Amino acid sequence: MQLPTTQLDALRNLARKKAGAAVEWISIAEARELTVLGLAARTRNGWRITSAGEAMLGLERPAGRPDDNVVPFHSHPR
Repeated sequence: MQLPTTQLDALRNLARKKAGAAVEWISIAEARELTVLGLAARTRNGWRITSAGEAMLGLERPAGRPDDNVVPFHSHPR
């Protein structure tokens, strides 16, 4: 799924908010769209990212950039 930049920015802000960071303004319209997609939820304390939203951010990789979790294998002579 490809998100518009505005929704992706809102999703990133929600992830930072969950981590306890101060975040920029989160557009209600964008947050509502993320809710429809299941990537955010509305609570009594405001908007929050869902596990699906976190997965969406975890899957996102800039083109041409290697996976940060891949560790190169180096054989050591014995």
